[in-house]
Amino acid sequence: MHVALLQMRLLLPSRTLKEKRAIVKSVLSRARNRFNVACTESELHDQPMDAELCFVTVAPSVARAKQILQELESWLVSERPELEVSDVQVEEL
Repeated sequence: MHVALLQMRLLLPSRTLKEKRAIVKSVLSRARNRFNVACTESELHDQPMDAELCFVTVAPSVARAKQILQELESWLVSERPELEVSDVQVEEL
């Protein structure tokens, strides 16, 4: 089994932490349900316009793990066009 990690930094259209929490909670919940990944907001908790999200998956091969995370990234970009992805890192653990 192989583990892969996707870290994304997002620029959000929120002005308050309450608005940010609603956006982040929605993205994380939908990603968990759709892709069966573990995910969390890992940094930038007190910045209303920025978020760093991490997604982790386990798969039988490195290629499949990375494919799942690439699909997740593509889904997020198409599903939530108001969110700007400013940085993406994928790594095998």
